Amino acid sequence: MATPEKNAVVTQRIDFAPGLMILRVAPDGWDLPKFTPGQFTVLGLDPSAPRCGQAEAESEPPKPGQLIRRAYSIASSSIEREYLEFYVILVRSGALTPRLFALQPGDRVWLSPKTTGLFTMSEIAEDQNVIFIATGTGLAPYMSMLRSHLETGGTRKFAVLHGSNHSWDLGYRTELFHMQRLAPNFVYLPIIAEPVGEPVPWKGPVGFVQSLWKGGAIERNWGFRPTPDTTHVFLCGNPNMITEMTSILNREGFVEHSRKQPGQIHLEKYW
Repeated sequence: MATPEKNAVVTQRIDFAPGLMILRVAPDGWDLPKFTPGQFTVLGLDPSAPRCGQAEAESEPPKPGQLIRRAYSIASSSIEREYLEFYVILVRSGALTPRLFALQPGDRVWLSPKTTGLFTMSEIAEDQNVIFIATGTGLAPYMSMLRSHLETGGTRKFAVLHGSNHSWDLGYRTELFHMQRLAPNFVYLPIIAEPVGEPVPWKGPVGFVQSLWKGGAIERNWGFRPTPDTTHVFLCGNPNMITEMTSILNREGFVEHSRKQPGQIHLEKYW
């Protein structure tokens, strides 16, 4: 069976740090479908595509003629749909990301014309506050939600709690600080786990992202403590973080959301 045609073009690549980038991809000859912020789609390349120099040797090369596909959350706004934006971390032993990291503007990729996923704000009432908690590239779906839903001076409060190992891993930090300055109803709270080796001494909190919640960071910034009656919490990234945060939230009365049982905890495990 023939490999699907590369139907999209890389329009921009922004490297935050070695092994961490934004990739913007535009369809070629077709229109992007409407999507709900928080959803994901699929990128693909054929096995003959080159791998970046930082990649490890493949222990088991993919089969020729079969597209290498992986799902990625969309980071771009759902309002402007000239391109889709993806927040990608290099997995040196992986099949697809070493090939994605070899791409440059003008290169072609396969982009699925379908978007899907239930990790969205669609079922949250407009008077409910929203807290986004992420590790690493788990921030991606939140960027789409904020770019689409955040309104300066809105009554709903938003907060982003983002954890990474180092400050240079805090992708989108500049944009999120700009959002915070422009929107009084939004707060951005970054934290790093390994301050040793920072080029400039880190003056922010140190530890894992869940320690921000346990330390009352939201309450200090909002002036009140989030409760299940007022707030929904999104968790995306490291499964260990999600497990611990879910346990913490359960003890405070928050319930995991599902189709059968509406709740205030929304989960998306990235690996």
